[in-house]
Amino acid sequence: MTRELTVSVDAMGGDAGPGVVVAALVRAIERHPEIHFLLHGDDVVLNPLLAAQPRLKGRITLRHAPERVTMEDKPSQIVRRGQNTSMWRAIESVKKGEAGVAVSAGNTGALMAMSLFQLRTIEGIARPAIASIWPTMRGRTVVLDVGANVSATAEQLVDFAVMGEAYAQVVFNMERPIIGLLNVGSEEQKGNDAVRAAAAILRSSKLPIAFHGFVEGNDITEGLVDVVVTDGFTGNIALKTAEGAAKLVSGYLRRALKRSLLGTIGAVFAAGALGTLKRNLDPRASAGGVFLGLNGIVVKAHGGTDEIGFSGALSLAVDLAHADLNARITADHRKLDGASQEQEQAALT
Repeated sequence: MTRELTVSVDAMGGDAGPGVVVAALVRAIERHPEIHFLLHGDDVVLNPLLAAQPRLKGRITLRHAPERVTMEDKPSQIVRRGQNTSMWRAIESVKKGEAGVAVSAGNTGALMAMSLFQLRTIEGIARPAIASIWPTMRGRTVVLDVGANVSATAEQLVDFAVMGEAYAQVVFNMERPIIGLLNVGSEEQKGNDAVRAAAAILRSSKLPIAFHGFVEGNDITEGLVDVVVTDGFTGNIALKTAEGAAKLVSGYLRRALKRSLLGTIGAVFAAGALGTLKRNLDPRASAGGVFLGLNGIVVKAHGGTDEIGFSGALSLAVDLAHADLNARITADHRKLDGASQEQEQAALT
C-alpha cells in the first residue's frame, strides 16, 4: 500500500495564476487519491476557487500567505523579505516536516534561493542542480544542471553525475543509467579543465556508474546516454535553444500545412502522426525541473504551464517522494566519498 504523503503547493506562482493550480489539483487527486495537499496562498482568492471544486473537499489544507513572489523579484532581495510569500511557506512546510515535497511554478531564481536558504544541501553536496527531462530519438534523457550554477568545478560535476543517476533510476525505472559529460567534442583531450578532471574522476572511481565519456550537443537529442551532465550556464542555453527549435519546427510545419489545399488535406490524413509529434514537442510533457541535492525535494513547474503541465509536476513530485530520492543520492555520494578515500590511501601507499 502506498504510504500517506502531503504535497506542499505554492498556489500563487506562475504566469496563469491560482486558477490553473486548483484545476491541476483536481486532476492530481484522480491520479493519486491517497495524497493530501497543503496549499499556500491568498485565501481571499483561493476560497472561491476551492468552493467551486467539491472533489477537493477534505483533500486540501489551505494556509493563508498574504504575499506572492513575482517573476520580476530578485532572488537576493526576496530571500530577505519573502517570509510571508506563498513560495516561502510552501518550502517551509517541507523544512518543518509537514510535507514531503514542494511544488511551484514561480520565479526559478527565487525558488532556488529560498530552497537553498531554508533546506540547505545534502551533506557532502556543495551545490544543488536543476534537472530537466528532454525528449530524444530513443526516449527521454535527464539533463543537469540547467540553470542553478553558472559554473561548476570538477567535483561538482561529479556530484551532478551521482544525483542525475539517482534521478534517472527513479523517473526511468532504470537500474544503471548511462552517464555522459557534455563537451565540445568526444575526444579525451577536448574541453576545459573542470570537464576533463570530472571525466578522470568518474573513470577511475569504483562507483557502479556506467560512464560513457564525453557527449556533444547533438548527442542529447539522439539519446546516446540517459543522463547528460554539464554546468548551469551551458545547460540553460542548451535548454532554451532546444525549446526554441521545437517551436520553430512546429511553426514551420503549421505554415506548410496551411499554405495550400493539398497540404490541408494531407494534414487530415496525417492527423495521428501530427498528434504524436505535437505531444513529443510539448514542453508540458517534461513536467518542469527538479532541484537535486537539497535536504528536501522541490519541483519547479514551467512558469507558463497550464493545468495539464502543473498536474504533471505534482505527479512527478509524488513519485520522487515515494521513491526516497534523497536517500538514494545520500547513499551514492557516501560510496563516492569512500571510493575517493581508498584512492587517496592507495596513492599514499
